[in-house]
Amino acid sequence: MPETREVSCTAEDCFLDMFENHYTYDVPDDHDVSALSCPVCGGTTCLEVLDV
Repeated sequence: MPETREVSCTAEDCFLDMFENHYTYDVPDDHDVSALSCPVCGGTTCLEVLDV
């Protein structure tokens, strides 16, 4: 089963609590949350992976 990550936006002015990122089987090994941006505020340094 492909990996799923729950990601939280920690920006003070952003109202997004969390979102799920679903990956395919061919995601590169070096891909991490730093390659993503928040779908609400557009921030990139404010994202953290949640351990659920």
